[in-house]
Amino acid sequence: MNERFIRYLKCVGTGAKHNRDLSGEEMADAMTMMLEGSAEPEQIAAFLLGWRLKPESTEEFRAALAVLDSYTKKVPVEKGLELGYPFDGKADNPYLFHLAAAAVAPFGIRPVVYTGELQPSKNGLSVKEACDALDLPANLVRFDRKNYAPALAALTPVRQKLGLRTGLNTLERLPHVGGCDTAVIGVFHKPYVKKYIKIFGDRYERLIILKGNEGTPEIFGKCRLWVYEKGETEEIVVDPAKFGVTYRKSFERISKEEAIAQMREPDEALVKLAKFNAALWLFAKNEAATIAEGWEKIDV
Repeated sequence: MNERFIRYLKCVGTGAKHNRDLSGEEMADAMTMMLEGSAEPEQIAAFLLGWRLKPESTEEFRAALAVLDSYTKKVPVEKGLELGYPFDGKADNPYLFHLAAAAVAPFGIRPVVYTGELQPSKNGLSVKEACDALDLPANLVRFDRKNYAPALAALTPVRQKLGLRTGLNTLERLPHVGGCDTAVIGVFHKPYVKKYIKIFGDRYERLIILKGNEGTPEIFGKCRLWVYEKGETEEIVVDPAKFGVTYRKSFERISKEEAIAQMREPDEALVKLAKFNAALWLFAKNEAATIAEGWEKIDV
């Protein structure tokens, strides 16, 4: 039993009256012990659950992210665009990243995705499963977590047994392995926009946060997005329907096999939707002044 770790458990697991936020130094120490494996699996599970319920502070997130960075192997990607997909997968719709990546290849953009074992709690089709099943375009860069962050990958069994989302679900999405100057990440809820900016904003010259499909950085319908650049945030409403995109997203669970089949043989509506997302990527990378301009530049 790790006695030092117990004091951090008491910060998140003793009830509303006695719980408190950890200092940056305390969070860094707790995160280090979890990654090094010196904390017991039961302690790790209890901490992650309590931390989620407390809930997590921005200072804690930033301290934990700094530790994760120190355990992450960096491999620079020229003209890279980091895509912050959740590791719990998609359950209702297929992915678009392979189609959109092919559409931006003529512009030299190299989209970066991260793959690894499925994490709680959606149990959808993971980016790893999708990549393994597809012929990927040459400009799409794929990093596997077991190689770039083996210490984080080693926490998968305890996280799967816990079966619930934790703060790690947030932190793992933008590991900055490729050193990209631009990133796109999705959010479920608008309050997380400010939180993501505080956690990740200083890692990029330009950060795009969008209320994407199933929390992914993919637009499937009318939504809002936020552009964070040079300390300023701009909110934009986007609607694929204005560009003739008629794809009807699903709100019911589809099988992984069905999702992969749609990705392998996309219909015209899905191709147009991928083009719209590719136009967003051109805008994100300043290859187009607007998404509309990006749409006109792409030949699909």
